[in-house]
Amino acid sequence: MDKYNDELIKLAKNIWEFAEIKWKEYKSVEAQKEILKKYGFKIKENLADLPTAFSAEFGDEGGINIGILGEFDALSGLSQVEDLAERKEKVKGECGHGCGHHLLGTASIGASLKIKDYIEKNNLKAKVIYFGCPAEEGGSGKAFMAKAGCFDVADIAITWHPFTGNAIFTGSLQANKQVYVRFRGKGAHAAASPHLGRSALDGLELVNIGVQFLREHMQDFERIHYSIIDPGSASPNVVQPYAEGLYLIRSKNTEYVNRLYERFKKIVEGAGLMTETEPEIIFDKACSNVIPNSIIEEELYKAFLEEGPVEFTEEEINYARKFRETYPQENIESENTIGFAEDKNAELNYLKENILYDKILDYKHSNEIVMGSSDVGDCSNVIPTAQIITACFAIGTAGHSWQEVAQGKSSIAMKGMLKAADVMARAAISFIENPELVKKAKEELIKVRGEKFISPIPDGLKPRMA
Repeated sequence: MDKYNDELIKLAKNIWEFAEIKWKEYKSVEAQKEILKKYGFKIKENLADLPTAFSAEFGDEGGINIGILGEFDALSGLSQVEDLAERKEKVKGECGHGCGHHLLGTASIGASLKIKDYIEKNNLKAKVIYFGCPAEEGGSGKAFMAKAGCFDVADIAITWHPFTGNAIFTGSLQANKQVYVRFRGKGAHAAASPHLGRSALDGLELVNIGVQFLREHMQDFERIHYSIIDPGSASPNVVQPYAEGLYLIRSKNTEYVNRLYERFKKIVEGAGLMTETEPEIIFDKACSNVIPNSIIEEELYKAFLEEGPVEFTEEEINYARKFRETYPQENIESENTIGFAEDKNAELNYLKENILYDKILDYKHSNEIVMGSSDVGDCSNVIPTAQIITACFAIGTAGHSWQEVAQGKSSIAMKGMLKAADVMARAAISFIENPELVKKAKEELIKVRGEKFISPIPDGLKPRMA
């Protein structure tokens, strides 16, 4: 057993219990800072004026500065009883860790501690910096941190994500922009005087109809999602004077997101004209596409091979089988590792035949777009960045599902978390030992990105935390 394992497992399970939503991860942050302070890290709080963003540094100037990214926010409405293979809320209406961020930040702290030990033991001029990044789910905390220059102090960044397989996460992720759309109209009696009313809800619904028609004319790598967060009055006999929706617009990079956004704005304007209501668009958040970095990916792959895959017991396989039985076949056919595999049919057959992932997927660098977004993209636009995934859940477990929450405190999840810490630390040490690799990684980033990072967040805007 590694000397930190017990503390890391306890930390992950505590954060699972806290299950705090974006921008409100106060208990999770304090628990992380406590263990980092204990081992000599210097804490910087309120990064980018975000109350739950912080960094923890160990080491001296003059060498390579390794950044390790951590997350710790949960998802709304996903409270779930642990280890139970049926849907049952633990606390009605509360949050749950349906994306494994209780594991994500904890393993990143574990890697930071191991890198600290290496620096200390060898008396090196080097530094490890753990970045505590809030609100990945729907808040894009790293995007605000990147705009504020928080990641500029590191030379490279390494991170990971809990998944159902063991692989290098290669390829890009979509950039996005999220906005609130509000309509203001005129209330009236829907039966006696409908002609006096101007329905804000009609305006919002016409936006959705317009978006549906726009989908036919978007490119394959583009998406628009929405949620009606305020339909106005709960009474159907009222012409609704107010309505509000939240829209998430995705494309392959910030430039393409902005193009799609301009088309979206015309739909909103048109809906206002058709209903004689007043529309308003309010920026919420945005994040950049991920720029994959082959230099860091290759070192992570070497480290993964040296550490070996996660190993599971028969008892753990039987535990995972209970959850596997709750998934349809299409869950297996939609696994992330299929997208990373060269031989997709062979990978699919492996996934069908196994309950838990017990190999390391062969690595080949890719620049292809993976559907989905992460604010890791903004960090990857500032400094060279790469990440791995490790097996923490039964094959077929969907992200943002109650099944993932239920498995979040299991020995399977803890093993995957600890493996991620070992792999990240080993790869980071290779960059400290070989500074020329850092130079190559930076050259690759500039070649792909260009000379300057342009943040997708407008100047002066802060995230909405209410």
